[in-house]
Amino acid sequence: MELETFTPGHWRQRDRYKSFEPAPINQEWTWRDPAINALLESANHALGQLDAFSLLGQLDAFSLIAPDVDRFIDMHIVKEAQTSSRIEGTQTGIDEVLLAEEYVSPERRDDRREVLNYIDAINTAIARLDTFPLSCRLLRETHAILLRGVRGAHKQPGEFRTSQNWIGGSNLQNAAFIPPHPESVPDLMGDLELFWHNERITVPHLIRAALSHYQFETIHPFLDGNGRIGRLLIPLYLVHHELLHKPSLYLSAFFEQNRAAYYDALMHARSPGGLAHWIRFFLSGVAETASKGRDTFHKILALRMETDEKIRTLGKRAANAAAIVAHLYHAPYATVADMARAANISRPTAYNLSKELSRLGILQEQAEGRGKVYAFASYLRLFTGEGAHL
Repeated sequence: MELETFTPGHWRQRDRYKSFEPAPINQEWTWRDPAINALLESANHALGQLDAFSLLGQLDAFSLIAPDVDRFIDMHIVKEAQTSSRIEGTQTGIDEVLLAEEYVSPERRDDRREVLNYIDAINTAIARLDTFPLSCRLLRETHAILLRGVRGAHKQPGEFRTSQNWIGGSNLQNAAFIPPHPESVPDLMGDLELFWHNERITVPHLIRAALSHYQFETIHPFLDGNGRIGRLLIPLYLVHHELLHKPSLYLSAFFEQNRAAYYDALMHARSPGGLAHWIRFFLSGVAETASKGRDTFHKILALRMETDEKIRTLGKRAANAAAIVAHLYHAPYATVADMARAANISRPTAYNLSKELSRLGILQEQAEGRGKVYAFASYLRLFTGEGAHL
């Protein structure tokens, strides 16, 4: 099927509204637009460079930094969960996600729990891919974790919807978009799952990922959480098909920065011939996000070397200081008690080291009457572009 001539579906009259019934996508895809070829090449190149950093442990030259790669990935996951949730209206800063709950104001804790659920959902889904294929079952399991014990917990967590939902507006009569009727969801999701694994067609994986995100968001198979699961589907697809060896690419920041264009591209794709525009937008996002991710890894490695140089000046205390900093790459906010546990040292020793690390500019002391917390501020800025503060 040619992207430029594809009819993506039709509107079907229901009782008091019309639902959009998307066409199946499990088929061969071609296109005439040469810009798609150029964007596909650029996106694949950028993705390959980003993925190279997840393989540092296989290169002797990088053996000293390789153990921290997973910690860096953890921070990418935290940032993705916070950004993807923010698109859905959850107002939680990355500092509130990383801090212990006692440091977060009570009125913000429900939002924080939603983001923590998303982090758990991402990590569980990625781990499941080691032994279980990308599938509707995996998405349902992930959805159940996402809605566990938070707003939306009553909206069929882990199950495809059995009632009509809508996007925008306050009801079916003034909705901006009405997805397919619930009776269509099982077959449409079954077709999408077949598309992920169809080896009889020669569609490039990034094109399949783009089409899959579009189709998932159009089906809107859950009563809640479709945006977050749909965005998570992208790295799950890339990891499953080994375009990424670790989950290091997330498009939520790109979608948020280009929110109007993102929603316009999805809506346009539901019109005849509109899929090509969506594919171009998606591939541009992959290329830009992968390039930024690669640059962030470069900056992390430069910071790692600079920080290690500072730690070496501490002489006999350097080993304990290094253990503390290794912990900070995973959890950039820490109390003295956290540092003591990370380095297996006494609290007085950890306190003295916190002062030394602050003197060296590695730690930034934070305090607002709620106990003392230290931030690895220069590291946090690589993910937020902002200073570290409580």
